[in-house]
Formats: sequence, C-alpha cells, structure tokens
Amino acid sequence: MKVDLHKEEEEGTEMCRSLEVPTAVAAFDRRRLPQPEPMVTVGDDCDRDGEGLFTPPLNFAMVDNGIFRSGFPDSANFAFLQTLGLRSIICMCPEPYPEANMEFLKSNGIRLFQFGIEGYKEPFVNIPEDTIRDALKVVLDVRNHPILIHCKRGKHRTGCLVGCMRKLQRWCLSSVFDEYQRFAAAKARVSDQRFMELFDISSLKHLPMPFSFSKR
Repeated sequence: MKVDLHKEEEEGTEMCRSLEVPTAVAAFDRRRLPQPEPMVTVGDDCDRDGEGLFTPPLNFAMVDNGIFRSGFPDSANFAFLQTLGLRSIICMCPEPYPEANMEFLKSNGIRLFQFGIEGYKEPFVNIPEDTIRDALKVVLDVRNHPILIHCKRGKHRTGCLVGCMRKLQRWCLSSVFDEYQRFAAAKARVSDQRFMELFDISSLKHLPMPFSFSKR
C-alpha cells in the first residue's frame, strides 16, 4: 500500500510525532531524503593529478531548490561551489571565518551569515533556539538563494537547522529524524533530536515558504 507522509489530513491533525513507523512508511520516506554527494567529475579527460575534478565539501547535499548543506568547505571545494552560483553562505560555527574562504566569498559576491553555535558534545549540549530561528529567517528569504548551510562536518548544527526547516515543511517527525541520522550516522545525538522535536515553529509560519517539497 502506498503511504504518503506529506498528504495533509482533512481534519487538520498535527504531524505525527512517533518514532515508530511501519516498515512500508519508513521505506517511502527514505526514498525522498537527500544523500551526501560523492565527488563530481567534469568531462572524460581528467588526469591523475585531479585536474578537471570538482570536489564537493564533506556531507554535501541539496536540501531543496536553491538550498544546500555541507561540512566546512576549504580551497579544494571552491571550484565546485562556484558551479552552484551561491548568493549566500550560512556558517553555524563561532570561529572567525578563514581568510581564504573570505577571499573566495568576496571574489564571487557571496554574502556570509554567521550564526555561531559551539560544537558541544553530549551531555553538555546547548542549542540556542533564538539563533536557529534567526538562521531560518535567512534560509526562508529567497533573496539569499542559492544558499549553502554548513558547520564543521555538516552533521549536528547543520542537521538541527535543516530539521527545524523540515518541520516548517510539515514533514512527519520520523522523517525529520531519519534525514538527520543519515548525515550524523554513528554520531547522532538524542539531544539534537529532542531539540528538533520541541522547536516551536509558530513564530515563523507567517513567512513565505519558497520550498518545492512542502507538504501538500
């Protein structure tokens, strides 16, 4: 039986909040989730030195039209990032942005939005809700697209921001967690998932939703 987690209930019921879902539903969700991208090869004449190779940052994936996610990009990823035509980058790390990265942004007319969140480890995890909310406002503004969201490895801080965005898209909570776990893998944190579950999206519902995968 085909199950559509994104089909809106006629009576306006809230999105499901159970972590336990039937096998058929879980399989359906996984087919919709973005996957980390492998190295992208351009052309058939790439040599052994890597000339002609465009290398995405760690854990790179498309979140939605004009929205991407990844780990911290470095100079080896700049050529690939140029192909995205980025207007903006959201960095979730508190450290000063590297000089080489700032030069890349300047030369390509890319705006940096920095929402620094410390990379704590459990059980001492403090995710500031106001910071996530402010970052979401930047993501929701289509004038900032195409936009790349990144933290150090594209797992926890980036995963929480994307997970809260998925709630705005009316994703079932089990699907939000499934996507988060695909990127966090063995490093998945219960505290991150708890944060996403409790995150209040009510103050953001009035904002435009420039998404292609929103619940219909």
